[in-house]
Formats: sequence, C-alpha cells, structure tokens
Amino acid sequence: MNGCALVTGGSRGIGAATARALADDGWRVAVNYRSDADAADEVVASLATPGMAIQGDVSDPEAADAIFTAVEETLGAPVLVLVNNAGVTADNLSPALSDDDWDRVVDTNLSGAFRLTRRALRPMLRARFGRIVNVASVVGQKANPGQANYAAAKAGLVGMTKTVAAEVARRGITVNAVAPGFIATEMTASLTNGYLDHVPARRAGTPEEVAACVRFLVSEDAAYVTGTTLTVDGGLSA
Repeated sequence: MNGCALVTGGSRGIGAATARALADDGWRVAVNYRSDADAADEVVASLATPGMAIQGDVSDPEAADAIFTAVEETLGAPVLVLVNNAGVTADNLSPALSDDDWDRVVDTNLSGAFRLTRRALRPMLRARFGRIVNVASVVGQKANPGQANYAAAKAGLVGMTKTVAAEVARRGITVNAVAPGFIATEMTASLTNGYLDHVPARRAGTPEEVAACVRFLVSEDAAYVTGTTLTVDGGLSA
C-alpha cells in the first residue's frame, strides 16, 4: 500500500515501540512529539524504514492539518495508518480537580484524537483503505480514583472508536482501540510496586506488548476487525 503511518506521542514508551513495530512491517512512519525533539529523532533513527519526526501539540485545534500536511509533503504519501497515542495525565480527586486539569487531559487525550481522526479519514476514504488505532486505557473500563478526567477521556475514546468504525467500515477502513493496563513507561514510573498486587499477571506490561497488538490491528490479518477494543492489562480488568 502506497501510504505512510503517523504515531502521535511517538517519542517514548508505547508510541516509540509502536513506531518501530510498524516500521518493521514496512511502513514509513512519522513520529509526532510535543516537546522532546531529541527523543523523537532517536526513535526515527532506530526505524527499519525511512521516517520523520514531526512536532505538534495535538491539543491545539490547528495542529491536525499542520501535522498531516507536513507528513504528506515530506514522506510523499498519504497517511493511511494513524495511531492516536498522545496522552497526558493530571491526577486529583474529583472535588479538587481544576477546570484547567480537566480541559488539558480531555483536549489532548480525546479531542486531539478526534481532530486527527477526522483529518486522517480524508485520504483513507479516497484510498478505500485505512487503519486507525486509538490508545485508550483500562482506566476507561475500571475505576481508578483520582483520574476522573483521564477515565472520561479514555472511555470517550472507546465510544468514538465504535462510532467512527461503523461509519467507515464499508470503505475498507478499520477503527479499533487498545486499552493498556499497567505498562512500564515514564508515565507509570511514579506508581508504587503495590499497584502490581492488583494485576493477576503480577507484573507490568511492556510497551512492546502493546505495540504488538497495534501491529496486529494494522495488519491485513485484522481486516475484518473493527469497532473493538483490545485490552492489554495482564488480567487487571477481568
């Protein structure tokens, strides 16, 4: 397929592992980042195929078109694979959660993913092919006190996934989500080891294990899989 892939929040963790997995399958990958250019460049240098780093804050309403235009011009192909991975947290119990922290998390994790999805569908509809994978969270399915904003955004992402999938399925486009649990990344580094006591597998997952699920959902083997959420949590939500 004459297209390329875009992974948001791709400079570290799940995003970086996903970029590498997609490149291993032959996709040229654009690695989006918000602020860490050096880390994004390192990821691009590690890819098995030609790629690029592209700066952009997905919470900015103007970012989607700017990111896609730059990727299309630089890589010379439409974006036919989109992985909405960019995310932030701003935890607090609901009575103390500020409007700013609510808005920042929802704008990045949900609204940004919607705008990028909307922009991605243009070339995908023309090509009659596309793969969109949204990185949700087990928190969208199972309560985690202190994360009302994050949970709302991730649950909303799952609902958006189902609806968009139903809208475009006849055009050869699949839209799915993965819902990671406790994954060993910088975002979870501050959590105590006691958290793992609640995970039946008794260990943290790896970014590569989540990336493998994304890789499957992007592959031809998953052409009849759409509108679903693949949970990757070591049994936490069982």
